[in-house]
Amino acid sequence: MTRAPRVGHATLATNEPLGNWHGDGADMIGLVVHTGHRARFADAASTLTGVDFAWAVYQREDEVRDRVAGLLRDHRLGGLLLGLVPFARARDLIPADLPFSVTRSAALDLALAWARARGNGWPATPVSVDTFASETIDEVASALGLDRTAISALPFDPDQPIDEVVGFHRQHLSRTGAPYVISVRMGVAAALDGQTPVLHALATPGTIRADLHELALRIRNKRADGHRFAAGLFLARDPEQRPALQRLLTGTPEFADAWIDRHGGRGVLVLAPASLFETVTNQWVGLPILSEAQAVAGFGMGSSARLSVALAERAAARAEQDPDPGAYLFTGDGMTIGPMGATGMPLTYTYREHGPLEQLAGRAGLSPATLSRLTAIERSLEGRPISPGELARALGITDPSGRRLIRKLTVAGLVEETGSAQENRKGRPTRLYRLSITAAL
Repeated sequence: MTRAPRVGHATLATNEPLGNWHGDGADMIGLVVHTGHRARFADAASTLTGVDFAWAVYQREDEVRDRVAGLLRDHRLGGLLLGLVPFARARDLIPADLPFSVTRSAALDLALAWARARGNGWPATPVSVDTFASETIDEVASALGLDRTAISALPFDPDQPIDEVVGFHRQHLSRTGAPYVISVRMGVAAALDGQTPVLHALATPGTIRADLHELALRIRNKRADGHRFAAGLFLARDPEQRPALQRLLTGTPEFADAWIDRHGGRGVLVLAPASLFETVTNQWVGLPILSEAQAVAGFGMGSSARLSVALAERAAARAEQDPDPGAYLFTGDGMTIGPMGATGMPLTYTYREHGPLEQLAGRAGLSPATLSRLTAIERSLEGRPISPGELARALGITDPSGRRLIRKLTVAGLVEETGSAQENRKGRPTRLYRLSITAAL
């Protein structure tokens, strides 16, 4: 294969251990908890190393939405762990592509609440229980030999206000004279404080820990999927248009980390991580660049580079059967996505030629390829500041080279210092910078 100029390099895979997730928010899990549960969640999280945690702590249930909105606004999260109540109050705020887990009390937690009741000298029944499913209560009552008819249950209803849950318990107390209630809702304890004892059937640290570990693994798998190798084949309608198509692709910052090469008489092959193509196509919805290039495209994701290219060739052949510019995705497991039209969400940065980029690169003393990669990094940061070390790792260069690059960008007015961060307990704070290349362009 005759190699054309490439921009950057394709990341084929990652073997990072869990403890090395740093730089893009994938190592941070958001925890949405009641203030009374924080110590329990902190205990569970203490065994999960290499992952940072951002907390959204609420006192009342009507505070949940604001706390979750602030958590999502202020942090780049890799995942989110929350309970039934926060999930019910804020589920519409959770981004569609953000992994999350809903931790909930299990049968063991209910059984432990009954064990504490007996330890206090209280009878197991009569009692009222909220939040648990009737099937769970049946299972535990049968295992402990309890009279199920003496247990009043109120399964969780996401639309039920806390006042109705408290009213359910008060009605049962007045009718049976039960000495206590079992609840998962902190609002119940606050409402009945000083009147009736409330045994909390909260998830144990072990249950929370299992949910956290499962979520961390899902985040890791999602990240690995994003680094899976993929191929994109762009076909010009006319062989004479292929050079212009290749120039257009190499001038697109979203393809800065891709390998771009000729493929046959009309084609341009792009090799990159699957996550890059997901970004360019707006999660496989549309590809606006096709209308500009008057081309069709096919994407392939397989277990090897060869299979990915073969799938991309088949997908491009399928796209050519449609009358309008479009694209298809073929995967190794037989899935097909398409057609992706040329009228999707437009790319934020697309240059017909290198002109503005080359001029700015010349003034900054950088190559157009480096500046193009920096533009793509700036877009992925979405305004978040970055340290010289993080920038070096993103570019695949040494830390000293990253610091020299920051100095060049500072002189050229393409970066601004925004503060500092203490990455390690020992040593000097690290300065943080915000890229401003887009504004200059």
